[in-house]
Amino acid sequence: MKPKISISLTQKRSLLGLLFIAPWLLGFLFLFAGPLAQSIRFSFNKLMVSPQGYELQNVGWSNFHDALFVDANFNRILTESVGGMVVDVPLILFFSLFSAVLLNQKFRGRGLARAIFFLPVILASGAIAAAESSGLINLVGNSEVAEQLGQASSQFNIRSMVMILAEAGFPLGFIDYIVEAVMRIYDIISNSGVQILIFLAALQSVPGNLYEVAKIEGATPYETFWKVTFPMVSPLILTNIIYTIIDSFADSPVTKMIYETAFKTQNFGLSAAMAWLYTIVVSLLLVVMGYIVSRKTFYHN
Repeated sequence: MKPKISISLTQKRSLLGLLFIAPWLLGFLFLFAGPLAQSIRFSFNKLMVSPQGYELQNVGWSNFHDALFVDANFNRILTESVGGMVVDVPLILFFSLFSAVLLNQKFRGRGLARAIFFLPVILASGAIAAAESSGLINLVGNSEVAEQLGQASSQFNIRSMVMILAEAGFPLGFIDYIVEAVMRIYDIISNSGVQILIFLAALQSVPGNLYEVAKIEGATPYETFWKVTFPMVSPLILTNIIYTIIDSFADSPVTKMIYETAFKTQNFGLSAAMAWLYTIVVSLLLVVMGYIVSRKTFYHN
């Protein structure tokens, strides 16, 4: 009789973790690993069209040199994308956490309110954009309401806000940040749907006895938020930071430039080099932000 194989709890959790990531791992191996290796190969070569298809001519680091020092737009667009990310990420995190705290309260119509906050994510999806471009739906239309809203938004005077903040004694850097936030308010709201859902899941997983203890000890709602709620959701703050950084670069001007370089100018080598430079910048940002935030993250277990 064969002895029974005993599996420890740690091993069971490891197997469940492998099972959880198995779909992504299989998709990476069979769908993504090949093109990834091909892009590395293209970045060090110049693609030459031939009767047999194409030939690769080794040019070493020339494509990377051209992307950084010859191309007139790549560095500028990459810098602007990183600067926009620096402005957007803190605002998206603040707005999504604030909205999640509000939506986590018990009130009538809470499900409808959550759906409304997630609606911009659905409207910004590829399926909706494809349906609108093909003429199946019309999200904007030519109604008088849309025209009135456009006129009202165009009447907003940014100079008055700058003057008010300057007269109040705020630093110039803070004023610039607020102005950038106001100008990007639509992007901030439309890019916060997934983060709100993640924060909602974190808030609903906070043990209720912690709030009961805080209430017995006489903590105010403000103290309860900073002493209980914020530390308990801090692991998901790191998750949302990583997600927001990746999402901000997914459809940025740099991505469009890489696409146009490959399929409009037919310079696949330069496009691959730009893509890898772009990947390195994003990876460095993720490593730095992950290291800084993880040091302040509180783990309950």
